Amino acid sequence: CTAMLKLPFAARRLFDENGKEITLLKGLQRDQLVYVSCGEQWIDPQLTIAEQKKCLLLSKLACDVSAVRNYCAMCNPEDLVLEVVGDLVAGARLTVAKCALDTEEKEDFNKKEELEVKEKQELDLELFDELLDSHAKSHRRTDAWHSNIKYPWQHNSRNFDEDDHVLQEENREFFTNAELFNKYRPQTKLVKVQQFHRQQFEFRDGHIVNCLYPGFVLGVQGTDVQSGTEVLLVEKKMDDVNQRWIHRENDKTFHLMSNPGLILAVSVPKIKPEEILLTSSLQKYKGYSYGVANQKWSWIPEINVLRAFYTTVLDQEIMAANEASVCTFSVTCTEEVDQPGYYFTYANKKQKIMVCLACARAMRGKIILTKLPPGTTFYCAVGCKEAHLNPSGPFKYLHVTKIDLSTSEAENTLNYLEEMLTSLRKETSVQNISQAISVASTQRAVKVLAYRNGAGFRDGQLIIANTFAVLLSTCTRKLELSRPASRLYTVDGTPILTIAALTAWAINECFQENNLEEQECLDQKTDEEAREFPETQQDEQGTSTPQVLSQTTTENLDSIDDSLLKLILRSPIEVWVSCGEPFLPLDFVQRRQRSLKKSWLEKEKLIADLDTKKHKMRHQREGRRVGALEPAYMVPTKSPIQPVVVEGGWTEPTREEVKLMEDVQNMEMHLSEVKALQIKKRPSILSKLATSQRALYNQPNVKRVLVYRNGGNPEEGTYAWGKTIAEILDSCTSRLGIQQPVQLLYTPDGEQITDWGKVERDMLLCVSTGEPFMSIKARKQKVEVRANYARVRKHQGPDATDIVLTPKRNPKVQVRYPN
Repeated sequence: CTAMLKLPFAARRLFDENGKEITLLKGLQRDQLVYVSCGEQWIDPQLTIAEQKKCLLLSKLACDVSAVRNYCAMCNPEDLVLEVVGDLVAGARLTVAKCALDTEEKEDFNKKEELEVKEKQELDLELFDELLDSHAKSHRRTDAWHSNIKYPWQHNSRNFDEDDHVLQEENREFFTNAELFNKYRPQTKLVKVQQFHRQQFEFRDGHIVNCLYPGFVLGVQGTDVQSGTEVLLVEKKMDDVNQRWIHRENDKTFHLMSNPGLILAVSVPKIKPEEILLTSSLQKYKGYSYGVANQKWSWIPEINVLRAFYTTVLDQEIMAANEASVCTFSVTCTEEVDQPGYYFTYANKKQKIMVCLACARAMRGKIILTKLPPGTTFYCAVGCKEAHLNPSGPFKYLHVTKIDLSTSEAENTLNYLEEMLTSLRKETSVQNISQAISVASTQRAVKVLAYRNGAGFRDGQLIIANTFAVLLSTCTRKLELSRPASRLYTVDGTPILTIAALTAWAINECFQENNLEEQECLDQKTDEEAREFPETQQDEQGTSTPQVLSQTTTENLDSIDDSLLKLILRSPIEVWVSCGEPFLPLDFVQRRQRSLKKSWLEKEKLIADLDTKKHKMRHQREGRRVGALEPAYMVPTKSPIQPVVVEGGWTEPTREEVKLMEDVQNMEMHLSEVKALQIKKRPSILSKLATSQRALYNQPNVKRVLVYRNGGNPEEGTYAWGKTIAEILDSCTSRLGIQQPVQLLYTPDGEQITDWGKVERDMLLCVSTGEPFMSIKARKQKVEVRANYARVRKHQGPDATDIVLTPKRNPKVQVRYPN
C-alpha cells in the first residue's frame, strides 16, 4: 500500500467501509474495499472536503499539542531525588521521586531517635539497679570505668554489619546443613522502612551506599555493561568494579569506574496521562553544556540524598525539548547555546546549516546529516528565514516561529493551544450534530423536576429536554452522579424509557386527579341530598355507576388536543433518576429517616448524661487533690514481687468517686452496645425491599475498635481498623506511634483476645507489645513506688534502701542456715 499509493509515510492502519479498524487478515475477504492511513484516525469519505480538512487539521493539531504538553511536564523537574522502588532488596529498581524529607526535618528526626534511645537505656539501667545489691553495683561501676579505656584494635569497626555479613557467608562453607545454619545464626534487627529510607544514599569509598542497609550499593548486574543498561540496587562486593563510581564535582556526574565513558543518568521519560515515569540507567557521557540535564547529579550530605537534574533552567528546558520532539528555537529563539545537534550543507553552498535534535529527526531520510561535536554553539536554523527550511520543523501543523515556549510563556501557550483544540473538537463532534438534528425536529420538549433515587424530595433540579438521551445526560451532570444515569422512575415506581412514555404518564396522572376531585364533589353532594331526601337517594344508589376513563398510551398521543397537552406539560413532572439500581419507594426513605432520627436522639441523650457524669467526676478528682493534701504511707507486704504498697493520701479515690467511675464505665459499655446494635440493624432496612431488588451498598467486613496503650488512660485512645487481628495489630502500631510492633490485645478487664469473632465494632481494647496486662491504677502505683524509692535514697542516703531480712530461729525445727 505504501509503494502503490505513494504515501509520504509508511502505512500503519487499515479500516473497512464503516470505519472499523482491521488488525487481522482472517476477517478480510477477496476484493474487499479498505482504507489505508499512516497512523491518523479514519476519515469518513462521505464527508465534504471542508469537513475532511477540518478532521485532518484536528488530528495534526492534537499531535502537536501532545508534544507541547509533554515538554511542559518535563521542563521543570524540581526537588527530584534518587529512590528505590519497593523494598530494599537486591535487584530493586531505581527511580526519581519527590524528596520526602528536608534538612530541618532530618535533624529533628535524628535528635528524636537519639533521645528515645537514651531514655530507654536510662530506664533499663534504673530497673536493673533496683534488682542488684550494693556489692554488685560497686563491681558494675568499676567495670564501666575500665571499659572506657580501650586500645585501638579493641574499638568496633565502622562497617561492623558488613564485616559480620562477610564472615557469616564464609562460615557457611564449614556447615553441612545450610538450612539449620540460616535458622540459628544471629539475625539483624528489622527496621520499618519508610520513604525517606529509600531515598538516603551516601557516596563512600567509591560506592553509592544505602544509608539504612550499607550492604546494598548502586551497580550493574552482569558483565555486559553498555549504554542503556539499567542501574539497580545490588549486594555489595569489594572486588566488583561495576559497583564503583567516580564523582566529578565540576561536571556534576557519576562515572562508572570500569568504563568512565558511561555515567549514571535518568532514562528517557515515558509520558503517561497523569505522571512521568523515570528510571536510572547507564548512558554515554555527553560533553555539551545544555540538553544533558538528565546526567547531572548532586549529593546533599545534610540529608544524604542524590538530587537529580541539578543544573540550570535552560539546560532542563533544552533537554525536555529534545525528548518531547519540540524545536529548541521555540525555547531559546536566536540565542546561541552549546547543545546536541546536526548539520548539513547544500550542493552549491559550503555554509553549514545546523539544526537541533527534534528537527533532525523530522529530516531523517530526506537529507544527509552529520552530528555536531561538543562545544559548538548555535541556534536551530528552522527559525531562520534565510535557511529556507520547512517552518513547521518537528510539528505537523504549528510553526516554530509562532510558538513561544520560554520559561514565562510556556504555560500560557499550552493553555491557548488546548482551548483551540477543544473548540475544533466541539465543531466536529457527533454529539453536537445529533443535538442539532434533534432541535430541528418537531418533537415536543418536556419539563421535569429530577431527584436522586433514594433521596426523597431533596435537592431537586429543573431540567428541560426534548430527547431521552439529552435528558439522561443532563440529569447526570446536574445531579452530580458518580455514574451515568440510565433509568427514570415516577412517584409510583413506573419505569420511564422514552419521552412519549413520560408524556403519557403525566396525562393519565392529570386525568386521574381530576376524576378523584369530581368523585369527591359528587360524594359530598350525594351525602347532602341523602340527609334531605333519604327515600329518593336509596332508589338512586342502585342505578348509579362510577365513571371510567380510558388510559392514554404512546400510540394515541396524537389524539390529544395541543392546547390541553400544553396545559398539562406546563408544570414540571417529578421523576427519580437511577444509575441502574431499582427504585426505592418514598415511604422507605421516610421510614429510614425516622429510624435514623430516633437512634440519634437516643444516642445524643446517652452521650449528654455520660458527659455530665465525666464532668462531675473531674470536679470531684480536682476537689480531692486540693482539699485533702494528706501524705501517703507505705505498708510492707510478704510478696516478693511487690514488697511495698502505697495507701492513703490524696491519690486514694473516695467511695463516691469509685461509684461514679463504675457508672461511667457502665454507660460507656452501654453506648458501645447501642452503636453496635445500630450497625447490625442497618442492613435489615434494605432487606425489607422486594426479593427481586438487591441492596445498593454492601457493608464491608472491616471493624473499627478504640485502642489505648497498656497501662494508659482509655480516654487517650484512638481508633484502629482491620479485617483480621493481624491488620488490627498493624493499624494499632501506626496509629498509636509505638516503636515496637503490637503483639497482644486485651479487654479492659485483662482478658486476652485471640479470636476474631470476639472482636466487636467500636469495642474498647488495650494493646501490648508483649508485656502482661497492666491497669492504669497498677501503673500509677508502680511509678509511685519508684518515686518513693528514689526520694528515700535522696534524703536519707543510699544505705537507707539496703534492707536485710534475718529470719527468726525456731528451736523445735532443725534448719541449717548458710553463713
